[in-house]
Amino acid sequence: MRQQVKIKKVLNNNVVIAEHPSYEEVVLIGKGIGFNRKAEDDISFDKADKTFLLSNEKEKEQYVNLLPYVDERLIDFMNDVLVHIETRMGQELNQHIHVALTDHLAFAINRAKKNMQFSNPFLLEIESLYPKEYQIAMEVVTMIYDEMGIQFPEGEVGFIALHIHSAVTDKTLREINRHNQLISRLVSIVEDTMDVTIDKNSVDYHRLVQHLHRAIDRVYQSESLGDEIKLANMLKQEYPVCYNLAWKLIKVMQKQLNKPVDESEVIYLTIHLQRLTHKS
Repeated sequence: MRQQVKIKKVLNNNVVIAEHPSYEEVVLIGKGIGFNRKAEDDISFDKADKTFLLSNEKEKEQYVNLLPYVDERLIDFMNDVLVHIETRMGQELNQHIHVALTDHLAFAINRAKKNMQFSNPFLLEIESLYPKEYQIAMEVVTMIYDEMGIQFPEGEVGFIALHIHSAVTDKTLREINRHNQLISRLVSIVEDTMDVTIDKNSVDYHRLVQHLHRAIDRVYQSESLGDEIKLANMLKQEYPVCYNLAWKLIKVMQKQLNKPVDESEVIYLTIHLQRLTHKS
């Protein structure tokens, strides 16, 4: 028997909020699912192409307030976008992406229509840190162009990638952006201290950025790379400039994150810096 749920609110022709016996309120998305329907109507649960919970009251309010300003074609198309992202990532997405990405794409489409160009200063870092999310974001941009004829600037790929990463890690965009800004600052310190211009397309640059990203994660997870006193002493003698720079970066990280950074990080940072600056 098909499960029936009661409509609580019709948001538009393609979206309704319904009462579910197990999950309380659910959002049902499907082409025409809200057409000619009203509150208290029963509807078959399997009529929806996509269902999700918005247990967070603030997010639910944002979603309800957002929809009147979003083209219904985009709401319907968002279902295809989110299914594509979920399939390609191979895991379920945090429900907040329904609000955050819909909101972002709606404004991005308006900007593109007005030919408002802008740059994403962290584009290379985002591509290096989240290569899979970046690739899928490019696919989403292509889907939008094929469906709506809207051409996004390259910077949008980075922003969409961040939304995808946020949805698979449960990190907030604010947290992710803060970490990316820290990594960008650390790279600038390396360039200024060593008086080099780092090739942002080089393998060693990507390795350094990824290491810094993992180092930040280790700080929050209180993980240690292990005690390597002999190796540290050897690196200090062989590569004093890189070793001292590694300590400088760690102190910046500690101040920015307001958390202690394990001393073993200096070893691996020194190795990355030596590789990077030796080839610059």
